[in-house]
Amino acid sequence: MSLEKVRKINGRSVYVPGNDIDTDRIIPARFMKCVTFDGLGEYLFYDVRKDSDGNDKDHPLNETRFSDASVLISNANFGCGSSREHAPQALYRYGFRAVIAESFAEIFFGNCCALGMPCVAATQESVKSLAELINEVPETEVSIDVINSTVRAGDLNFSVDIPTGAKEALTNGRWDPIAELQEAKESIDHLVTDLGYLKRG
Repeated sequence: MSLEKVRKINGRSVYVPGNDIDTDRIIPARFMKCVTFDGLGEYLFYDVRKDSDGNDKDHPLNETRFSDASVLISNANFGCGSSREHAPQALYRYGFRAVIAESFAEIFFGNCCALGMPCVAATQESVKSLAELINEVPETEVSIDVINSTVRAGDLNFSVDIPTGAKEALTNGRWDPIAELQEAKESIDHLVTDLGYLKRG
């Protein structure tokens, strides 16, 4: 079973400013009482997007000009705090397929990679230039080249950082560890037989 090879992500983007945006801000804990992740996108950034009556507040994700964004842009230490898997799941269910930020919390980064959603780290200057461009021309398409570790948007073209292991997993379609185990079922069965002392359930 071969997964999609994530080599390039193209799409419109939105800038959600802030350092140390933690997973509780991305998806508040009270919305995690779910059996599946399917509806989590509705509650993405809920407490900073909605008031106590559920009405929209001033937030980039509430602006219609960014309604088609599939690339999220932010600042340093994005996804810090709790290691909850629900945060990247909420981003993915909302419609995001990649994140560009100055840096990422390690576990959040890994959880995003396991969804086939690349997180690429850019310099503060590059993020600032990209955010300014997107705010001026929201329809600008952002292209993330995972193989070559670059981002292009309009006249901007800059390098980004993505760890070698994550890059190889994404670009070779090996980013889902559960799918990897399922694909290796026959090899695992052979190993259990060869070891001899393990009993099948």
